[in-house]
Amino acid sequence: MRHRSAIKAHRQSVKHNLRNRSIKKGIRVALRAVTDAAAAKDTGKLPELLSKASAELDKAAKTGAIHWKAAARKKSRLAHRTAQAVAAAK
Repeated sequence: MRHRSAIKAHRQSVKHNLRNRSIKKGIRVALRAVTDAAAAKDTGKLPELLSKASAELDKAAKTGAIHWKAAARKKSRLAHRTAQAVAAAK
């Protein structure tokens, strides 16, 4: 076995891929919950769902699953949509 490092790197990439996929799935679910609540104008649940989604994005950025600027962009857009939904409901 002459390429031990390549075999180990592949093993690590498979682990990282699985972990990142599950993290990104969690992000998609959280974002979808917020957008669905905003579309339904459910202002009671929106702040809680928004904070959960922001936490998911922050954790993903911290571990490197997504870029920190991508997380910031998604959080900003989500907060804007939430604010619009709350304003429209009033």
